Amino acid sequence: MNKYSVQNIAGIMIVLILFIGCLTAAFFLTSFLYTTIEIFPSALVVQVINSLLGLMIGAILIKIAARFDRPTKGLFDSIIHAQKKISSGNYEVELDTNGKELGPFGELVESVNQMAIELSKMEKMRKEFIANVSHEIQSPLTSIHGFAQTLRNSQLSPENRIHYLDIIESESVRLSKMSDSLLRLASLEADTMKFEPEIYRLDKQLRSIILACEPQWSDKNMNMDIMLEELEIRADKDMMGQIWINLIHNSIKFTPKGGNMSIAIRQDGEDIVGVISDTGIGISQEDQIYIFERFFKTDRSRKPANQGSGLGLSIVKKMVDMHKGKITVESKLGLGSTFTVTLPNKN
Repeated sequence: MNKYSVQNIAGIMIVLILFIGCLTAAFFLTSFLYTTIEIFPSALVVQVINSLLGLMIGAILIKIAARFDRPTKGLFDSIIHAQKKISSGNYEVELDTNGKELGPFGELVESVNQMAIELSKMEKMRKEFIANVSHEIQSPLTSIHGFAQTLRNSQLSPENRIHYLDIIESESVRLSKMSDSLLRLASLEADTMKFEPEIYRLDKQLRSIILACEPQWSDKNMNMDIMLEELEIRADKDMMGQIWINLIHNSIKFTPKGGNMSIAIRQDGEDIVGVISDTGIGISQEDQIYIFERFFKTDRSRKPANQGSGLGLSIVKKMVDMHKGKITVESKLGLGSTFTVTLPNKN
C-alpha cells in the first residue's frame, strides 16, 4: 500500500467522522426541540429531518472551513516564497499587509517585510564597506607601487630618493593604521572586544594624554585652555583613552598654526560631560550628520599624506555607545568644531 492510498483512506475516515458528528449534532438538536415544544413525530420523519439537518450542518462547516483555509493557505504560500527569495539573496520582498482576512497573521506578514528591509540595508552596508575598504587601500598601494618603480631610476638625486622613500614610509604607516582601525572596528561591532569597566580618575587620564600630545600642539604654536574637574568615573580605561586621543588628535590636525583649543570635563548631575573645542577648519552643516559613519571624510581635498582612514570617529561613536553615552558635534566652516561626550557615571 503506497502513501497515496493511505492518504485516501485517511481522508475518507475524516469525512465519515465529520458526517457522523454532524448527524449526532442534528439528533441532539432535534431531540431538544421536540422535547421543548412537545411534538413527537414518527421515527421515519425524525430520521429524514436529522439526515437533512446533518447535511446542512456539514455544508455550513465546509463552507466556513474553506473560507478560512483559502486565505491562510495563500498567505503561507506567499511567506514560504518570500523566505526562499530572501535565502537566495533577493531582498526585494513586500507581502501585502492590507488584506482584511489576515487576522492574527498580520503581524507575521509585517515581520517578514521588516526582516527583508533590514537584511537589504545590511547587504547595502556590506557592499559599501567592501567598496570603501578597496578604495582606501588602493590609494596608498598605488603610491607605494609608483614611487617604488621610480626609485629604480639610477639617475635620481639623493634628495629625490629620500623624498620618495619618505612618501613610501608615510603610506605604509597609513596602511598599517587603517588595518588596525578596521580590526578594532570589526571587534567592536562583533562585540568581541573586552569591555572591562573600572573606577579611575578621569582628569588624570586626560591630563596625561594632553601632555603626550604636547609635541603636536606645541609645534603648531596652539593656545591650550584646560579645565579639568577632579572626577572619578567607572568606565573602560583603555577605550576612554582611545576616545580622547582620537578627538584631541583630530582637533590638533585640523586647527591651523596659532589656533586655539580647549579641553574641559565637568560633572553634570549624574553625567560626566567632556568638551573638546577648536578654532579649526570646521565641518559643514550637511556633513555633520555623516561624520560618525565609516570612511566618511569631510575634507576630500586633503593631501594623501594628511588623510586619515575615515574610521576614527566611527570607532569613537561605537565606544561611547558601549558606555551608554552619547557624542554630539557643533561646527561651522572656518570657525572650528566642538565635540561633546556625555557619559553616565553610576559607580
